[in-house]
Amino acid sequence: MSNHKYTPELKEKVLRLYLEEGRSKKSLTEEYNLGQGTLTYWLQQRRKECQSNPTIQEENDSYAEILRLRKELEEAKKENEFLKKAAAFFAKAID
Repeated sequence: MSNHKYTPELKEKVLRLYLEEGRSKKSLTEEYNLGQGTLTYWLQQRRKECQSNPTIQEENDSYAEILRLRKELEEAKKENEFLKKAAAFFAKAID
């Protein structure tokens, strides 16, 4: 087991990438050369902080809502593009 000392900035960056951007544990561990289990430990710490601090919980809920809405918007954009193409196809077929 290694005794790496990680900066608070790195810890926050990695947690943000995992929680907000949906990056995988494996990719973050490899990219930032984290010790085995480090990210899991940080996530456990964050979960405990969130449970004991309502402000952090509200911030995390807001981030989760933003992520959900971004995914929903992306899906709506894809559906809109499909409908535009279908309308153009059927408009040609009518002519």
